[in-house]
Amino acid sequence: MSAPPNLPKMTYRLLGRSGLHVSAISLGGWLTYGGHVDNENTFACMKAAYDSGINFFDCAEVYAGGKSEEVMGEAIRKFGWKRNDLVISTKIYWGAAFGDNPVNNKGLSRKHVIEGANASLSRLGLDYVDLIYAHRPDRLTPMEETVRAFNHLINTGKALYWGTSEWNADEIAAAWRHADRLGLIGPVMEQPLYNMLDREKVEREFAHLYREVGLGLTVFSPMKSGILTGKYRDGIPSDSRFAQKSVEFIAGFWRRTGKEKWDGFVEQVNKLEPIANQLGIKQSQLALAWVLKNPHVSSAITGASSAEQVYENVRALEAIDKLTPEIMAKVDEILGNKPPAIVERF
Repeated sequence: MSAPPNLPKMTYRLLGRSGLHVSAISLGGWLTYGGHVDNENTFACMKAAYDSGINFFDCAEVYAGGKSEEVMGEAIRKFGWKRNDLVISTKIYWGAAFGDNPVNNKGLSRKHVIEGANASLSRLGLDYVDLIYAHRPDRLTPMEETVRAFNHLINTGKALYWGTSEWNADEIAAAWRHADRLGLIGPVMEQPLYNMLDREKVEREFAHLYREVGLGLTVFSPMKSGILTGKYRDGIPSDSRFAQKSVEFIAGFWRRTGKEKWDGFVEQVNKLEPIANQLGIKQSQLALAWVLKNPHVSSAITGASSAEQVYENVRALEAIDKLTPEIMAKVDEILGNKPPAIVERF
C-alpha cells in the first residue's frame, strides 16, 4: 500500500522555539490503537500516515492501558522505519497498569516520571522518545521536582524535549521560572484541546507564552471527536463514536455536555456546511485547516481508524490557503466564540 498520487505534499513546522521539525498533521493513538482499532488496521493507518509524509506519532502511557504504545512500537519495527526519520512522543501522569497499587504509580513525582518513562520505552521498544509530556499538572508535587525529573530524562538520553498537556498558562510559566533559575530546560511544547469550538486557552490564555518562552503547540481533537465533521447533523449514527456510551470517555462527555449543549454544537456545525461547500472541501477538512491556520500550532494530532481517513485528513493541507481573512471572518461570525482581543496595558 502506498499513498494516493494526488495527495498534497506534507509540510513541516518548527516545534515552538526548538529546532525540531514536526509534520503539520500528526497521528495519535488516543481512543483508537491498542483498543477500538485492531492491530492490522493500526498498522495500515500508521503506514498510510508515514507514506503521506507524517513523521510525528503521539501516544501516552495511559492509552489503552499501555497497549497503544505496544502496537505503535510494533508498527515501527514491522515496517523497518529508521528511528531518525520519526518523531515519537508519549505522556506521563496517569500510569498504565490500572490494576497496580496507585500509590506512586501516577502523578509527576520524580519516581513516577522516571519509572513511567522507562515503562513506556519498554512498551514502545525504543531507546528514547523525541517528546515526553507531563500529561496533567500534579499539584501535590513541587514544581521544581517535576522540572528536575523531566530534565533527568533529557540528560540521560531517554527523551529529547519535554512539554506539558492540559496545563494552564500560570503552571507553564512557573515551570519556566524554575527551569531558568536552575539553569535547566523548560517545557518546549504544550498539548491542549483546540478546535473551532474550544478556543479560549490557545487564543487568549497562552498568548503571552508564545512571546515570552516560544511555546509550541501540538493540539489534540482538532475535529472535536468528530463533531466538526458534520456527521451528526441528522442525529447520532449507531456506529459512531458518540453512540458508544459504554466507553467511559464518551459517558463522561455526555455527563459534562448534556443534550442542550450538544444540540448547540450541532447547530453551529451545520451552519458551517455552506462554507465547506463554497470551498469545495469536506467539513472535516475545513475544521482541520482552520486549526492549522493558527501560526502557533506546530502540529494537529489526528485520529484515524482507516487509511482512507488518514488520506482525507492530509488533504486538509490544500484547504489552508483557501481560508482567506474573509472566510475566517465568516467562520467567526457563525461560531460567535472568538475570544476577545487582549488589550496591551501601557
